Amino acid sequence: METVNFKKIMIATDGSACSRLVADKGIELARLSGGTVYAVYVVSTDYFAPINGNSFPMSVDPYWKPIREAWEKQGQQAVNTIKSLGEMKGINVEPVLLEGNPSEELIRYAEEVKMDIVIMGTHGKTGLNKLLLGSVAEKLVRHLKVPVMVVREKCD
Repeated sequence: METVNFKKIMIATDGSACSRLVADKGIELARLSGGTVYAVYVVSTDYFAPINGNSFPMSVDPYWKPIREAWEKQGQQAVNTIKSLGEMKGINVEPVLLEGNPSEELIRYAEEVKMDIVIMGTHGKTGLNKLLLGSVAEKLVRHLKVPVMVVREKCD
């Protein structure tokens, strides 16, 4: 049987409590393969805020500045948490904070850095929720050319 080496392992995190399970899987894979983990969080710029009946991207809406800063802080905490978990197990973790459409940015970054595998969670949205919210995991599975390990999150 051929041994698979994953030297570049991307853990996509949303900062949720369930992301710890995803991080544990990615860190263990890095330990087994001698790889480096890239903990990646994307600050979404997909949201729009209405002003006087019109919608403007949050990047040009002054009311979004404190919200954006809070999301950046949450993202930094999320990747730093994974970095700390990796350090406890002797695994090198590179924290990465991106900005844009989450699925597009994760795909772009994974291809740019030439990841060997991407690990992420799924909240298991179905029906109308999936239609309205979209599925980052589904988009990555469909569009990435590298393996994508999807960890089903069972956190209530």
